[in-house]
Amino acid sequence: MPDGSLGSPLLNRGLPNREGASPLPGLRRGRGAVSNPANRFERTRADAFDDGWGTLAQALADLPPLATSLTRDSARSALTWNDSPDLGFDRSVNPYRGCEHGCIYCYARPTHAWIGLSPGLDFEARLQFKPEVATLLEKELRKPGYVPRPVALGSNTDPYQPVERTLGLTRQVLEVLERFNHPVTIVTKSAGVLRDMDILTRMAARNLVQVCLSVTTLDNRLARVMEPRAATPLRRLAAIHELSRAGIPVGVLAAPMIPGVNDAELEKVLEASHAHGARAAGYVLLRLPLEIRQMFEDWLNAHMPDRAARVLALIRETRAGKTYDSRFGIRQTGTGPYADMLARRFAVAMERLGLDKARENGGLDCSQFAVPGVDQRQLELL
Repeated sequence: MPDGSLGSPLLNRGLPNREGASPLPGLRRGRGAVSNPANRFERTRADAFDDGWGTLAQALADLPPLATSLTRDSARSALTWNDSPDLGFDRSVNPYRGCEHGCIYCYARPTHAWIGLSPGLDFEARLQFKPEVATLLEKELRKPGYVPRPVALGSNTDPYQPVERTLGLTRQVLEVLERFNHPVTIVTKSAGVLRDMDILTRMAARNLVQVCLSVTTLDNRLARVMEPRAATPLRRLAAIHELSRAGIPVGVLAAPMIPGVNDAELEKVLEASHAHGARAAGYVLLRLPLEIRQMFEDWLNAHMPDRAARVLALIRETRAGKTYDSRFGIRQTGTGPYADMLARRFAVAMERLGLDKARENGGLDCSQFAVPGVDQRQLELL
């Protein structure tokens, strides 16, 4: 295995000492968001108010750890469909709503408002799980006329977040896909993907799976405040190595790149991932839709007050003066000189390292799809 030492001098300025209790008021140890904004669909909202007696500051000074709660999701389908031109897949499966990894920048946070919860701390701590997801998926794959194309596992929230250790819903989904010879792509920040190496190895032998590890930084301290409950950078690189050694196609997603925070590490992330076995790569510029904009600003001011203004200025430079541009074809990469420079750096590094551009379908084989227990000759008559 390549040398795993990740000594990095990058971006330590402004980061708090996380060894003990957080020294910053309002922070929950082990959580990413520093706020829990109101649901945007609610007609009323409540804000904390200091009555002049200092009680608010005292209450926020030493908050207890925030426990994770689980609620059953009564979903009626497993597959989610999309026709976005920005995505390389048209269907996905997400066993969980919300994600305990706590990545402050997660574009999925606003979806928690759809179930009446906050995109902030609620998204990290109040999770919903779909106990029937594998059964529902099998029913959908058995429908007459179903046309197979690669399904994305983990397109909205991480399929290998900590709760997967006990619930095993992602493994159940993979078991169904393997029985149907259905191609799948996986995106994760967790080394937990190695628990399913047996299934993934068998599917890889039939060109039915591709895995991408998301690696945003090689700096452990930065990773700890950006994505507090995800695997460390070293463990993610080790997972890339193990997957590659087992013959499972594996790539890296350097996503998101945040101007002035982790974008200086783009080439180092690609180099380290390539050294550990990644053969494909992609990147995405930071996206700040809906509530994420204010939450990200709050996070910046809490953790990096000395450069928060500069980071936000750079983000606006890549979004035509705004903090976000949601137009297709632009939202993933941005515009302007700074965004163009990032894209060029990525292209140069890809060529130098001999990496392929990561594609969601990975050139996977859809022709092997077969419904168990059904004579495929009968299907040709439908």
